[in-house]
Amino acid sequence: MNITEKFAYLKGLAAGLDLDGEKAEVKLINAMIDLLEEVVETVDEIDDDLAELEDYVEELDEDLGEVEELLYDLDDEDFDDCDCCCDDDYDCDCGCDCCDDDMLCAICSECGETICFDDSVDPSDIICPKCGAALCADEEEIEG
Repeated sequence: MNITEKFAYLKGLAAGLDLDGEKAEVKLINAMIDLLEEVVETVDEIDDDLAELEDYVEELDEDLGEVEELLYDLDDEDFDDCDCCCDDDYDCDCGCDCCDDDMLCAICSECGETICFDDSVDPSDIICPKCGAALCADEEEIEG
């Protein structure tokens, strides 16, 4: 039973008592029932508004997901992993020689993470996969 049904039940019980409307106690009970009716109507309106907002937030979340895919969709070719011990496509700080041939490495100025990337990628387009900061490495800071 929802709140509206519970209120209707209580209002019916009060009406079924057939109380004398001139008594102070009955006036108080009737005033409380009127107040409760307003509260129930307000709660119903809030529930409706909440349901509408939940739908709206869900739509925004879906739209934001599409925007994120467009903005953050990085080609796998941009971050090639080497064929050595590295398991992470974005971070290769193993120090092996195979990374030096095809990859450039820079250190994130925010978190200190070593970021290796394909030499065809503009370093100013790189976002640190660990902290999300834009790579602001000078040419001298990029090792090839």
